[in-house]
Parts: sequence; structure tokens; C-alpha cells
Amino acid sequence: MNKPSFRTFAAALAVLAAAGGSLAVAASPADTIALRQANFKKMGGAMKVIKDELAGSANKAKMAGAAKTIAAMARAQGPLFPNGTGPSAGKTDALPAIWSQRPTFDGHAKKLIAEADKLVAVAGSGNAAAVGVQFKAVGGTCSGCHKQFRADD
Repeated sequence: MNKPSFRTFAAALAVLAAAGGSLAVAASPADTIALRQANFKKMGGAMKVIKDELAGSANKAKMAGAAKTIAAMARAQGPLFPNGTGPSAGKTDALPAIWSQRPTFDGHAKKLIAEADKLVAVAGSGNAAAVGVQFKAVGGTCSGCHKQFRADD
């Protein structure tokens, strides 16, 4: 029997988190950090897809798919910041303020989920102008959290 890879574990963890299920992070701190960084990269890639589409053909299907990825990753991230996964646990841009100001951080996370859900709704409409407005709202939400809780930003 083949041993499951980290990627298999990470994918399963992300699916569980995106599905909104109860999730206790069982991975090591380093694995948890790696998973949340991978999710942020997926989110950034999806943001780039929407940005590129808004500058070009504004393909509804591509924008809707990317918006769904952003919303799924937004939901997956909250549980991936348990105690013990800050800068002392490994290479991360997460600042200690996440854990010392948890209610504020959690508020940012909830706002990101709400804004990402709005992006999914407008991306499905195909209205490029509305997508552009909501895209900026999502980006502003990301930026607001980064300024307070992320190093090197």
C-alpha cells in the first residue's frame, strides 16, 4: 500500500476546510504553514486570472472559476492559523499579531469570505464592470489584513 503524500494530505485538508466542516489541524506546524502558503498562492493566481480577464476579453467562465477558487481558499485559510504556527515555527510572513489580536484577525478573515462570495456572484453575472468593482473590494480586503498581519508587505 502506498503511503499518502503530503500533497494528498494537503489537498484533503483544503477540501475539508473549503467545505466548511469542523477541522482540527492535525499536521505539523511546518505542514500547516506550507498548506496556508500554497492556498495563498492559489488565491493570488486566481486574482491574476481575473485581473487579466478584466484587461482583455472578460471571459465569464474564467472569471467565475477564479472567483470560486478565491472564495474556497478564503474559507480554507482561517483554520490554518492555529497556535504554534507563527514565525517561531518556520518560515512564514505571518506576524505574531495574528495570535495576539485574534478577534481582529478573524474579523478580517470573515470579511474576506464575504467579499469573495460577492465576487463569485458578480463573476457569474458576466458583468465586467461589476466584477471590476468587486475585484477591487476583495483586493482591498486582502491589503487591509496584510498591512496589519503580514511581514514584507
